[in-house]
Amino acid sequence: MSMIYYKTAAEIELIRESSLLVSKTLAEVAGHIRPGVDTLKLDKIAETFIRDHNAEPGFLGYRDFPNSLCISVNEAVVHGIPTDYELKEGDIISIDCGVYKNEFYGDSAYTFCVGEVSAEIEKLLKVTRECLQLGIDQAVVGHRLGDISFAIQYHAEKVNGYGVVRELVGHGIGKSLHEKPEVPNFGKRGRGIKLQDGLVIAIEPMINLGKRNVIQAEDGWTIATRDGKPSAHFEHTVVVRPGKAEILSEFECIEEAVKRNMELSPSY
Repeated sequence: MSMIYYKTAAEIELIRESSLLVSKTLAEVAGHIRPGVDTLKLDKIAETFIRDHNAEPGFLGYRDFPNSLCISVNEAVVHGIPTDYELKEGDIISIDCGVYKNEFYGDSAYTFCVGEVSAEIEKLLKVTRECLQLGIDQAVVGHRLGDISFAIQYHAEKVNGYGVVRELVGHGIGKSLHEKPEVPNFGKRGRGIKLQDGLVIAIEPMINLGKRNVIQAEDGWTIATRDGKPSAHFEHTVVVRPGKAEILSEFECIEEAVKRNMELSPSY
């Protein structure tokens, strides 16, 4: 059985540095999201930005993944490969980014709107964000892993009637991109390991507008909803602490970039 590695204060600061660079990379990419832009261009922008900040893309080459970003459009849930697909008004795109710097990884994801999206899609994104926060709220010393999982699943499925993906989960993170423990987005309260101070995990709800079932695309990477309905994905890297979890990545800079992009883009 693989070990769970609890991080020292110094290690957590290095993970924070990597995680904040992920956030800044997503903010940089956000400024270029508009109809007509292909997803491969976004990937190149991210790779350049990461390398310009003396870091390496965490995903590029990981298990032979061919790019720096996972870009998943509409019904694609996660692990989408950037291509020459040109974004269209009304699309949503989940962009998942990892950074490797000073021997530690950071990992975060954000789902963006391309122009105007329907009220139904807006609600899906809002609820998925809420699921992430509810999961983070449970990531405190003395709780159990299942408390995080249950909070996400209950809000998505019971309260809002969405589907929670079972095949993909959050994870520990540190010197490896994926460490123990796995952090499912479904489960029962009071189950799983007891959470301890210094545990660093990536919490990442993947919530489907329709049913929870997914399929793998022919490219061997992209996971998509079986019913073809859209899916949303948000992710933060967090540290378990007494009383309140500490979030190492951030969405504020991303949201500022989205706002600026909307103001500058006439198509919006």
